[in-house]
Amino acid sequence: MYVVVEGIDTAGKSTQLELLQKKYTNAIFTKEPGGTDIGIKLRTMALNGEAKSKIAEMFLFLADRAEHIEEVILKNEKKMLVSDRSMISGIAYASTFPLEKMIELNLLATNNILPTHAILLELTEDELKYRLSQKKNDAIELRGIEYLINIQNRMKETIIKLGVNHIFIDAGKKIEEIEKQIEDFLNE
Repeated sequence: MYVVVEGIDTAGKSTQLELLQKKYTNAIFTKEPGGTDIGIKLRTMALNGEAKSKIAEMFLFLADRAEHIEEVILKNEKKMLVSDRSMISGIAYASTFPLEKMIELNLLATNNILPTHAILLELTEDELKYRLSQKKNDAIELRGIEYLINIQNRMKETIIKLGVNHIFIDAGKKIEEIEKQIEDFLNE
């Protein structure tokens, strides 16, 4: 089982991942970008703006993804894997590029390996505004509500186009309700 937890910033991914870690103690927990030694370097380069072109930045993330598949996913394919983000986020956040082209490049980077389960924590515009108002925002969050909602919509579209077994969960619900929905989904 290769499970990915997706959602825009403040959707509650970290909270749900912590709960999953307590429940599935034998699972391998990882993240994208940065789930490998090379990935940490690539992520740092990308997030520090070392790549001056959007295309170079996108290829840094694709290189991270290819390494992650090779070093983490394939080496643990007999175990339950849970990843904080995946190619779904990578495709969604590369929003300056056409969706179909990003899917094609990501399938190349992942050698056509897809998650078996995708969990998308969705926020309404109002809930997102509220959550962002409660914290100091990072560079991505400072791009605004409309930008983040568009990324969330692109995540949904990507999941559907990839045909991945998925669940879309209202992230405005109580933590325990979300936890129960995830547990039911994984036990199907």
